[in-house]
Amino acid sequence: MKWINHQIVTGFIVCTVTDDALFTASSIVGAVVPDRVEGSPPKESSAYWKWRKRHRTWSHYPPIYLALIAAAQFAKNFYADPTVDFALNLLTYALVGALLHIAEDALCGKVPVFTPHGKHGLKLFKVGTWREYFFAALIIAICLFVRFGNIDSLIKLISEVVP
Repeated sequence: MKWINHQIVTGFIVCTVTDDALFTASSIVGAVVPDRVEGSPPKESSAYWKWRKRHRTWSHYPPIYLALIAAAQFAKNFYADPTVDFALNLLTYALVGALLHIAEDALCGKVPVFTPHGKHGLKLFKVGTWREYFFAALIIAICLFVRFGNIDSLIKLISEVVP
């Protein structure tokens, strides 16, 4: 998926589940981490294909992010300071954003699940096509429906926001 769609879909999912704007923002930041750590693809053709072969390997390996989440939650047991607790919660939600990125990528290609180099996934759409944007819109609609319970509540909210 394109980064913007990763961020929007992740933001809607986390906001729907947590109803917390700060944690939602943290997960949106984390939603691009797996791609960001790989760096930008090179412009040169031969270097691009080398980069592409390594794309979605260790940086998209869920156990790394799960271990970091476990470590952050474990560390909370040793600090009574609310500031540290809050920072570890923000880190956790950023890592949740990274995990959602990986799950989203698994719907448009393959990602490592069991080993960093054995990739599995679906190919429901190609990145950048109308199907990707339709998928993102569908997830947003589902989140809105879950969040507001029914169409009438959603229409009422929209009518209050839009003049």
